Parts: sequence; C-alpha cells; structure tokens
Amino acid sequence: MNSLTGFKSANLIGTANQDGSTNLAIFSSVIHIGASPPLVGMISRPHSVPRHTLENILATKQFTINHVNSTIFKAAHQTSARYESQSEFDATGLTAEYLQGFKAPFVKEANIKIGLSLADIIDIKINNTKLIIGQIEWVALPENIVEMDGKLNIEMANSIAISGLNTYHQTEEMERLPYAKI
Repeated sequence: MNSLTGFKSANLIGTANQDGSTNLAIFSSVIHIGASPPLVGMISRPHSVPRHTLENILATKQFTINHVNSTIFKAAHQTSARYESQSEFDATGLTAEYLQGFKAPFVKEANIKIGLSLADIIDIKINNTKLIIGQIEWVALPENIVEMDGKLNIEMANSIAISGLNTYHQTEEMERLPYAKI
C-alpha cells in the first residue's frame, strides 16, 4: 500500500524539544497546502507510541523541512529507526544547523531547507493520524537552482524521491509545459 501512490518527496523533519534535545525523522508525506499564506502539511502516524517529531512540534511550535539528496539518503533512511534517548543527528552523522533564530534544527547537508511555524493540526479520525500544517517562515537554497520565472530546479538541488518505505529514486525532468488554459 505504501508504494501504490507512486513517487513522493523525501524530507527530513528537524525538531527540538523544550530542553533543546534534537530529533530528526524522514517523512514522505509532505504536501503543498497553499501559497498565500505559504503553507505546507505532513501526515503524522497515530500517536500510539512516542512520536518525538509531533511532541516537539507541539512543544516548540517550530519545525524544519529539509530535502533529502543523493549524498545523504542512507543516513536519512536510518532516521526511521526508533531511537529513544539518542538524537538521530548523532546516530546518523548528519549535522544539526541553527539558522535565523529557529529553535528547530536544519540539516546542514541538505540543499533545500525550510523553516516553519506550526499553523494548525487536523485530526484525521478514520485512522488516527494528524495533518500537521506549518507556515513557511524561512527558506534556504542554492541560488543557481532558481530559474528566471522563480521555479525551483529540484534536479539541480539533487533532491530525490521515495516510493514505499525504503526505495529511493533520482528524478529527471521530462518537459515543462505551459500553464493549461481553455
């Protein structure tokens, strides 16, 4: 069932608790919600076991989204292991980076980094998941991936995709079509 919907973006969600202890988790459920205001959502699994990402977002109201790239995907995948008292940053060798006064850590090795504040959480009753919605407050990315019209060339950023729970893919743009009109 996890691979039935096809390719999804691979992202690392960075959070910290009130004491500053960091958490990092791979998510493949990040979606665009809207542009004005700039909102992004992600699905959190049922809170039937400790969900450090969700708990930290509730506590600090901040989190980061960091694109996984081909140089860090194995370390990113390892963040899905159930670390109890050790930070996934330490366990995987990824580097926590603090930018623009955010309490939540960014992943230094990521090429596209997004800082968000918690905007809303919507309970999805049918399966006890939660849609976490964040408002984009800050973005860091290489200047050379921004095209003349503002579109991001995510292939140049080396961002990758995921299918299922553990299969990673590089992408290739086929063609860019004009905005569809009648």
